[in-house]
Amino acid sequence: MDDSHHTKADIRRVSLERRDAMSEEARIEASLAVCDRIAQEFVSPPDVVSGFLPIRSEIDIRPAMMTLADRGARLCVPAIAAGKLEFRHLVRGAPLEPQGFGTYAPGTEAAVLDPDLMLVPLSAFDQRGGRIGYGRGYYDTAIAALRAKGREPVLVGVAFACQEVEAVPMEPHDVRLPLIVTETGVIRS
Repeated sequence: MDDSHHTKADIRRVSLERRDAMSEEARIEASLAVCDRIAQEFVSPPDVVSGFLPIRSEIDIRPAMMTLADRGARLCVPAIAAGKLEFRHLVRGAPLEPQGFGTYAPGTEAAVLDPDLMLVPLSAFDQRGGRIGYGRGYYDTAIAALRAKGREPVLVGVAFACQEVEAVPMEPHDVRLPLIVTETGVIRS
Protein backbone atom coordinates (compact mmCIF):
# COMPACT_ATOMS: atom_id res chain seq x y z
CA MET A 1 0.00 0.00 0.00
CA ASP A 2 1.39 3.40 -0.97
CA ASP A 3 0.47 5.35 2.15
CA SER A 4 1.66 8.68 0.81
CA HIS A 5 -1.54 9.10 -1.22
CA HIS A 6 -3.92 8.36 1.61
CA THR A 7 -5.29 10.60 4.33
CA LYS A 8 -4.17 10.29 7.92
CA ALA A 9 -7.58 8.87 8.82
CA ASP A 10 -7.24 6.12 6.19
CA ILE A 11 -3.69 5.30 7.29
CA ARG A 12 -4.76 5.29 10.95
CA ARG A 13 -7.67 2.94 10.22
CA VAL A 14 -5.57 0.43 8.26
CA SER A 15 -2.72 0.49 10.77
CA LEU A 16 -5.07 -0.02 13.71
CA GLU A 17 -6.78 -2.88 11.86
CA ARG A 18 -3.39 -4.57 11.55
CA ARG A 19 -2.73 -3.98 15.25
CA ASP A 20 -6.17 -5.30 16.20
CA ALA A 21 -5.55 -8.43 14.10
CA MET A 22 -2.60 -9.44 16.30
CA SER A 23 -3.43 -12.25 18.69
CA GLU A 24 -3.40 -11.44 22.39
CA GLU A 25 -0.34 -13.67 22.82
CA ALA A 26 1.51 -11.87 20.02
CA ARG A 27 0.69 -8.47 21.56
CA ILE A 28 1.95 -9.62 24.97
CA GLU A 29 5.21 -11.01 23.58
CA ALA A 30 5.80 -7.97 21.35
CA SER A 31 5.03 -5.59 24.24
CA LEU A 32 7.57 -7.36 26.45
CA ALA A 33 10.19 -7.19 23.67
CA VAL A 34 9.57 -3.44 23.31
CA CYS A 35 9.86 -3.00 27.08
CA ASP A 36 13.22 -4.80 27.01
CA ARG A 37 14.45 -2.47 24.24
CA ILE A 38 13.32 0.62 26.17
CA ALA A 39 15.11 -0.65 29.28
CA GLN A 40 18.28 -1.17 27.22
CA GLU A 41 18.06 2.31 25.65
CA PHE A 42 17.58 4.08 29.00
CA VAL A 43 19.81 2.35 31.51
CA SER A 44 20.08 5.69 33.34
CA PRO A 45 16.71 7.34 32.74
CA PRO A 46 16.14 11.06 33.19
CA ASP A 47 14.27 12.34 36.23
CA VAL A 48 10.71 12.46 34.82
CA VAL A 49 9.39 9.88 32.34
CA SER A 50 5.93 10.04 30.85
CA GLY A 51 4.42 6.81 29.69
CA PHE A 52 0.83 5.76 29.11
CA LEU A 53 -1.62 3.13 30.20
CA PRO A 54 -2.73 1.01 27.22
CA ILE A 55 -6.13 1.20 25.61
CA ARG A 56 -7.78 -1.40 23.37
CA SER A 57 -5.08 -3.35 21.47
CA GLU A 58 -2.38 -0.76 22.19
CA ILE A 59 1.12 -1.80 23.19
CA ASP A 60 1.57 -2.29 26.94
CA ILE A 61 4.68 -0.48 28.18
CA ARG A 62 3.91 -0.73 31.90
CA PRO A 63 6.80 -3.18 32.51
CA ALA A 64 9.24 -0.66 30.98
CA MET A 65 7.74 2.14 33.02
CA MET A 66 8.23 0.13 36.21
CA THR A 67 11.83 -0.67 35.24
CA LEU A 68 12.55 3.02 34.70
CA ALA A 69 10.88 3.86 38.02
CA ASP A 70 13.00 1.22 39.75
CA ARG A 71 16.03 2.98 38.24
CA GLY A 72 15.02 6.29 39.83
CA ALA A 73 12.68 7.96 37.33
CA ARG A 74 9.49 9.63 38.49
CA LEU A 75 6.63 8.44 36.30
CA CYS A 76 3.75 10.42 34.90
CA VAL A 77 0.92 9.64 32.50
CA PRO A 78 -1.27 11.91 30.41
CA ALA A 79 -4.56 13.21 31.74
CA ILE A 80 -6.97 15.38 29.84
CA ALA A 81 -7.57 18.72 31.56
CA ALA A 82 -9.39 21.60 29.87
CA GLY A 83 -9.07 19.86 26.50
CA LYS A 84 -5.29 19.46 26.73
CA LEU A 85 -2.84 16.89 28.06
CA GLU A 86 -1.12 17.35 31.34
CA PHE A 87 1.24 14.77 32.76
CA ARG A 88 0.23 13.67 36.25
CA HIS A 89 2.58 11.94 38.66
CA LEU A 90 1.90 8.19 38.69
CA VAL A 91 2.53 6.62 42.09
CA ARG A 92 2.19 2.91 42.77
CA GLY A 93 -1.05 2.18 44.58
CA ALA A 94 -2.58 5.64 44.04
CA PRO A 95 -6.14 5.64 42.67
CA LEU A 96 -6.75 6.24 38.97
CA GLU A 97 -9.69 7.99 37.33
CA PRO A 98 -11.25 7.42 33.89
CA GLN A 99 -10.01 9.89 31.28
CA GLY A 100 -12.19 8.93 28.34
CA PHE A 101 -10.95 6.87 25.40
CA GLY A 102 -10.84 3.88 27.79
CA THR A 103 -7.75 5.06 29.66
CA TYR A 104 -7.06 6.11 33.23
CA ALA A 105 -4.81 8.62 35.01
CA PRO A 106 -4.20 9.91 38.52
CA GLY A 107 -6.78 12.44 39.73
CA THR A 108 -6.46 16.19 39.99
CA GLU A 109 -4.72 15.91 43.37
CA ALA A 110 -1.66 14.39 41.65
CA ALA A 111 1.30 16.64 40.89
CA VAL A 112 1.64 17.80 37.28
CA LEU A 113 5.14 17.10 35.97
CA ASP A 114 7.10 18.18 32.89
CA PRO A 115 8.55 15.04 31.31
CA ASP A 116 12.22 14.78 30.35
CA LEU A 117 11.49 11.58 28.40
CA MET A 118 8.18 10.95 26.66
CA LEU A 119 7.14 7.45 25.62
CA VAL A 120 4.58 8.35 22.98
CA PRO A 121 1.74 6.10 21.78
CA LEU A 122 0.82 6.12 18.12
CA SER A 123 -1.47 4.64 15.52
CA ALA A 124 1.02 4.57 12.65
CA PHE A 125 4.63 5.59 11.99
CA ASP A 126 7.21 5.67 9.22
CA GLN A 127 10.99 5.25 9.05
CA ARG A 128 11.51 9.04 9.09
CA GLY A 129 9.89 9.52 12.50
CA GLY A 130 6.51 10.53 11.17
CA ARG A 131 3.70 9.70 13.58
CA ILE A 132 -0.04 9.49 13.37
CA GLY A 133 -1.79 9.56 16.71
CA TYR A 134 -5.47 9.13 17.39
CA GLY A 135 -6.53 12.26 15.56
CA ARG A 136 -6.94 14.96 18.18
CA GLY A 137 -3.41 16.41 18.23
CA TYR A 138 -3.04 16.06 22.00
CA TYR A 139 0.61 15.02 21.93
CA ASP A 140 1.68 17.56 19.29
CA THR A 141 0.05 20.30 21.38
CA ALA A 142 1.59 19.02 24.63
CA ILE A 143 5.07 18.82 23.09
CA ALA A 144 4.71 22.36 21.69
CA ALA A 145 3.65 23.62 25.15
CA LEU A 146 6.67 21.97 26.78
CA ARG A 147 8.98 23.52 24.18
CA ALA A 148 7.38 26.92 24.77
CA LYS A 149 8.40 26.53 28.44
CA GLY A 150 12.00 25.87 27.36
CA ARG A 151 11.76 22.11 27.84
CA GLU A 152 13.05 19.70 25.21
CA PRO A 153 11.92 16.20 26.19
CA VAL A 154 13.42 13.14 24.52
CA LEU A 155 10.63 11.77 22.31
CA VAL A 156 10.31 8.02 21.82
CA GLY A 157 7.47 6.50 19.84
CA VAL A 158 6.42 3.01 20.88
CA ALA A 159 4.39 0.67 18.71
CA PHE A 160 4.15 -2.74 17.16
CA ALA A 161 6.11 -3.26 13.94
CA CYS A 162 2.86 -3.94 12.06
CA GLN A 163 1.93 -0.28 12.56
CA GLU A 164 4.71 0.90 10.26
CA VAL A 165 3.59 2.52 7.02
CA GLU A 166 5.49 3.72 3.98
CA ALA A 167 4.97 7.42 4.62
CA VAL A 168 3.09 9.55 7.11
CA PRO A 169 1.77 12.79 5.62
CA MET A 170 3.21 15.52 7.84
CA GLU A 171 1.66 18.91 8.51
CA PRO A 172 3.51 21.92 9.97
CA HIS A 173 2.30 21.24 13.53
CA ASP A 174 3.24 17.53 13.43
CA VAL A 175 6.23 16.57 15.57
CA ARG A 176 8.67 13.98 14.23
CA LEU A 177 9.94 11.34 16.63
CA PRO A 178 13.72 10.89 16.60
CA LEU A 179 13.37 7.39 18.09
CA ILE A 180 10.72 4.71 17.58
CA VAL A 181 10.88 1.38 19.39
CA THR A 182 9.12 -1.75 18.14
CA GLU A 183 9.55 -5.42 18.93
CA THR A 184 11.78 -5.80 15.85
CA GLY A 185 14.15 -2.94 16.53
CA VAL A 186 14.87 0.71 17.19
CA ILE A 187 14.39 3.26 14.42
CA ARG A 188 16.50 6.41 14.64
CA SER A 189 15.53 9.26 12.35
